[in-house]
Amino acid sequence: MPNIKSISLVIPVFNEEANLPVLHKEISTALTGIKPSWEVIYINDASTDNSLAVIRDLAAKDEHVRYLSFRENRGQSAGFAAGFQHATGDVVVTLDADLQNDPADIPSMLAMYDAEGADMVIGWRTTRKDTAVKRLSSRIGNAARNWWTRETVHDTGCSLKVMRTEMARRMPMFKNMHRYLPTLMKMQKAKVMETPVNHRHRMHGESKYGTWDRLKAGLYDLIGVRWLLDRAIDYDIEDQK
Repeated sequence: MPNIKSISLVIPVFNEEANLPVLHKEISTALTGIKPSWEVIYINDASTDNSLAVIRDLAAKDEHVRYLSFRENRGQSAGFAAGFQHATGDVVVTLDADLQNDPADIPSMLAMYDAEGADMVIGWRTTRKDTAVKRLSSRIGNAARNWWTRETVHDTGCSLKVMRTEMARRMPMFKNMHRYLPTLMKMQKAKVMETPVNHRHRMHGESKYGTWDRLKAGLYDLIGVRWLLDRAIDYDIEDQK
C-alpha cells in the first residue's frame, strides 16, 4: 500500500462491553503485518455499561489504542465526526463495535483504495445476517435514499468504510449524516467504490435503534440532504494569476 502512510480506525461505542475485547483482538489480527502504521480510536458515546472501563484497559495494554469519551450520549454520527477530527492517519476506516462488521475485510478494502486511486471504498453486505424486518427496512431505506439523492450505491448503511481523512473532515456534519457518507463524499467529487464484505450475526447486546424511529428520522434527513445537494457550490477555475 505505497500511497497510504497511516490508518485511523474510528469506532463509535455505546454499551458494547462484551463485544469490545473480541473486536479489538480481531482488529489486531487483521492489521498485524500491514506496512502503514495504524491506530484505533474508540469513541465512547456515554455508555451506561462498562464499555469505558474496557476501552481504558485496552488503551493501557495496547499503544495502538486511543479513545474519546462523550459526557452525554450524542449518537453515531457525532462519534464519527469526533473521530475524523482526532484521527492522525491520512486514511480513516469506520466500522461498528457490535461485531457485525468483520475486521478481516479491512486489508482488502485498503488495497482497493490504494490500487484504484479511490477516495472512498464502502462495504456492501451482500448477505445480511439481520432479522427479516431489519433487512426489509434497510432495503426500503437504501432505495429511498438512492432515489431522492440521485445515488447509486447498493448499501450506504454499511458502517465498514475506508475514506480519505481530509475529505471526511470537510463533509457537513449533522445528526444521522453517517447514512449519507458516500453522497457527502461525492459532493467533493470523490471517487467512490464498492466491494462485497462479510456480515455477521450480533453476538452480544442489542440494536441501539428501532425501525420506526429510524424511518421517521430518515424522512426528515432526506429533505435536508437533497437541499444540500441542490444548493452546493461547485466551480472549476479555468485561469488565474
